[in-house]
Amino acid sequence: MSQTLDLSGKILIAMPDMGDPRFSRSVIVICAHSDEGAMGLMINQPSQGITLADLTEQLDLDTNDGFRDLPIHTGGPVESERGFVLHSQDYASAISTLPVTEDLALTGTLDILEDIALGQGPVQTLVLLGYCGWGPGQLESEIAQNAWLIGDAPFDLVFGTEDARKWDKALANENIDILTLSSTAGHA
Repeated sequence: MSQTLDLSGKILIAMPDMGDPRFSRSVIVICAHSDEGAMGLMINQPSQGITLADLTEQLDLDTNDGFRDLPIHTGGPVESERGFVLHSQDYASAISTLPVTEDLALTGTLDILEDIALGQGPVQTLVLLGYCGWGPGQLESEIAQNAWLIGDAPFDLVFGTEDARKWDKALANENIDILTLSSTAGHA
């Protein structure tokens, strides 16, 4: 009986020679992983030209004085019009919130955007459009082919680091020097 690798709550760090330009220097929080596949959110790719204020206007949501305009991030290439909020654990949707780590949660329902617009949402948030998805065994295969490094998902990396520095910081958090990385996969 084979044991399934569960990377839920971990991050993927793209190797420097990532072949797919959509994932170049990306850092992805894995929100769910099972033998049926995996789902994650890229946390270091801001969308161009759209903010939370634009989104609340498009969705015709009321805002109040507690509203904080935020950049929108590209969560991944799958269903790029679908929204997700990766946030601190101080908020839970009345409809559905998925715990990701001890500090992080994921909500993909409209009520969180309504609460954020009214200043009643989580303290820390990343609003993302789209997600990264892998079919059964696909992520494991990519890891075996040396496309990704696996690391922890510390709160300060997700919310306390500038997007442009997240990839470097994720490597540093794992004590990995970019100059020592090899593009060749090896086995002990």
